[in-house]
Amino acid sequence: MDSGIQEFFKNKTIFITGGTGFLGKVITEKLLRTTEVNRIYSLIRPKRGKPIQERISTWEKDPVFEVLLRAKPDALQRVCPIAGDCLDPDLGISESDRRLLATEVQVVIHGAATVRFDEALHLSLAINVRATRLMLQLAKQMTRLVSYVHVSTAYSNCVVTDIAERFYPEHLECSSDQILALGELMSDEMLDKMSPALVGSFPNTYTYTKALAEDVILREADDLPLCIFRPAIIMSTYKEPLRGWVDNLFGPLALCFGGARGIMRVTTVDPKAKISIVPADFCVNVALACAWKTAQSSGHKQKANKPPIYTFAPSENNLLTYGDFIRSSVAYRDIIPLTKMLWYPFVLCISTTSLFPLAAFFFHTLPGYFIDLLLRLKGRKPILVDLYRKIHKNIAVLGPFSTTTWHFDMANTMALRDSMTKQDLSVYDFDMSRLDWDDFFKSAMYGMRLYIGKELPTAESIAKGLKLRLRLKILHYAFTSSLVSAAGFVLWSLAKLVV
Repeated sequence: MDSGIQEFFKNKTIFITGGTGFLGKVITEKLLRTTEVNRIYSLIRPKRGKPIQERISTWEKDPVFEVLLRAKPDALQRVCPIAGDCLDPDLGISESDRRLLATEVQVVIHGAATVRFDEALHLSLAINVRATRLMLQLAKQMTRLVSYVHVSTAYSNCVVTDIAERFYPEHLECSSDQILALGELMSDEMLDKMSPALVGSFPNTYTYTKALAEDVILREADDLPLCIFRPAIIMSTYKEPLRGWVDNLFGPLALCFGGARGIMRVTTVDPKAKISIVPADFCVNVALACAWKTAQSSGHKQKANKPPIYTFAPSENNLLTYGDFIRSSVAYRDIIPLTKMLWYPFVLCISTTSLFPLAAFFFHTLPGYFIDLLLRLKGRKPILVDLYRKIHKNIAVLGPFSTTTWHFDMANTMALRDSMTKQDLSVYDFDMSRLDWDDFFKSAMYGMRLYIGKELPTAESIAKGLKLRLRLKILHYAFTSSLVSAAGFVLWSLAKLVV
């Protein structure tokens, strides 16, 4: 029996925004590898002096497309770039391209967004909210549209800790149309100054504007065959198309890499808090299943019905704590250490945020000044003090997410999985209840070493890393013992004075 999902995408024309991003590339690869799509239009922001078609051509050398191109050498010819920019008032799409999209596109996957937590509000509002409205307006012109997937985030309503698969307009002080109207009337500078008042109880502009984007959909989607997909924190791929593939540092992976390099040694984390991470390839499978289910259900949709929401997070019977996450990642210093480490890898978890500045001073800032001094004496540019300022800023921004446990309702997503055929489940699996976290971490850490660290997993490279790790370990414990001895001597001397 043919897979329902594969049959659905056969000969379909897809429009993807955010296609050049991490998740977008994995979605494109999976569509091309497992289905017979007719064409994928990908919205690409033009760069000065670089044709948009050239950006697609560079994918031929991207590791994520290796498996695809071995099986289908001409597969990327089905990807057609559409010049555009979510920052532009009209998405930057030309009239001719609009007509093309309106007459040909059958499936839309809108994943373009700024994911920076500390993004200026005017930018986050334009990209995450206004672009969502403009995409809906464009979709309403698509005469052949059968499915529209809006990629949101599981944390779009993180002002509560128990999040259901529903809309939460009650948590917004002002509706999306009011905020967008305000953005049109005010300068960017004034809007950014109002950010604390507007964002309110949301931890950052990212989650706030993602909540606003969902409000836009609630108010303006009308009868579009649309659903919202809310993935949790997306990590590297698990198995497809490559084990552990990743192309940039973000979220928890940045913590892993900083720890592996021996640069980040202290952070604010509640070891008992649950971390909601999901593999990128599982996320893609959910997104494609959502597109299929939305098209399947659209014929039965009542006008009064709200768009369905599908949340994807770890299963409640297979959760992971931040303590487990850090221990698992640090453990790989003894298996596949990097060959370029600054210090022996370890991560101290500070659950009391008020103590973090003191710990950061001794474990980060003070050593940073010392190493920068050595760099200056060697005639090299100092880097660590500035790097630690950025790290500390990121730790502060991520603080609310590393010390809180959220519970996500996934009833719709589980029902979606139950509705899939056995063939679908074998090709587009996303069962988090059976995910082997140890095996996933093995994929993620090997992938991080290869794709971020640019270190091949050869016996020579690993042996070199192990040799450096041993040397740094000896230095680390010798230095620690010296500090403890010095502290003990000072205390003993003070005690003698008192006596």
